[in-house]
Amino acid sequence: MALEEAQNGIEAGEGGPFGAVIVKNSEVIATGHNMVVKTNDPTAHAEMVAIRKASRKLGTFHLEGCTLYVTAEPCPMCFSAIHWAHIERVVYCNTKADSAAIGFDDTLISDIIAGRVEDTVRFEHRPSPECRELFMEWYRDPNRVLY
Repeated sequence: MALEEAQNGIEAGEGGPFGAVIVKNSEVIATGHNMVVKTNDPTAHAEMVAIRKASRKLGTFHLEGCTLYVTAEPCPMCFSAIHWAHIERVVYCNTKADSAAIGFDDTLISDIIAGRVEDTVRFEHRPSPECRELFMEWYRDPNRVLY
């Protein structure tokens, strides 16, 4: 099914050769394909599209008990989203090396995260008492929802 999703996206000209299917208890919960080109959204990877659909369908951002089937090993962004969503299992066809070979090389991002190379984006820390208080206000709220 992930292959079919990827093929649909390619045929529609919506993005790269990436498809995703989320399954829980042998039931397909959501599908998605890469929609970066169609939406001009660099986060619209197949995994992200499927996670968003599954979360809406199940009414929760925790997707425990779900398996994600994808056409390629997830990039660092999708890897993070998979962990944030608490997806328990990922099954993929093509490796990161396979993706890199056709132009989807995320090695630099992985290397930056791992501290092996210097980040090319300049991040500036500007402490703010107001911003800190905003965090503490949320933290003190007994009805806050952790995710």
